[in-house]
Amino acid sequence: QVQLVESGGGLVQAGGSLRLSCAASGRTFSNYNMGWFRQAPGKERDFLAAITRSGTATRYADSVKGRFTISRDNAKNTVYLQMNSLKPEDTAVYYCAAGDTSAFRVGANRYDYDYWGQGTQVTVSS
Repeated sequence: QVQLVESGGGLVQAGGSLRLSCAASGRTFSNYNMGWFRQAPGKERDFLAAITRSGTATRYADSVKGRFTISRDNAKNTVYLQMNSLKPEDTAVYYCAAGDTSAFRVGANRYDYDYWGQGTQVTVSS
């Protein structure tokens, strides 16, 4: 079992940057593939990025590729999402999630993840 807590959300102008953090507690954090998702009101919870257990490989949704970077520090039990060139359409609640092998497969979705944080709001103004 792992517990996840996101932080770092807030209000930012279009073109700005934010870095989200996801602090994990519990055993064997490094055994989990990790991901970031977001959900806007009335929308599905969409995959954004994933990172392998060792942090040596990543995947990104097309909507954020080139703008967002996922990373992890296993010594600190923390996963990060660096968000640059933010757009108003990036406004959503952002969630950190943990999963097993299926979480890093091509086409992985929310159902491939087993543990979720409470979410943090990101609002991008025009």
